[in-house]
Amino acid sequence: MPIYAYRCTNCGFEKDFLQKMSDKPLTKCPQCGKDALVKELSAPGFELRGTGWAATDFNGGHKALPASHRKPDSSK
Repeated sequence: MPIYAYRCTNCGFEKDFLQKMSDKPLTKCPQCGKDALVKELSAPGFELRGTGWAATDFNGGHKALPASHRKPDSSK
């Protein structure tokens, strides 16, 4: 089940809630009791594990050079 971040537009209360994707969004703030709770946009967190492409091709060891450090293209 995903974790959703909510914030109250009335009192500023913030909390993460574990909900099913099929559940309706929460609206009532547990702190002030107003119907002012809104779902916030947040980035998902994940971790690449194992011996597959995550370890061999996505290890972050090779970084692209800035354009100012690249050799000019002589094929033109």
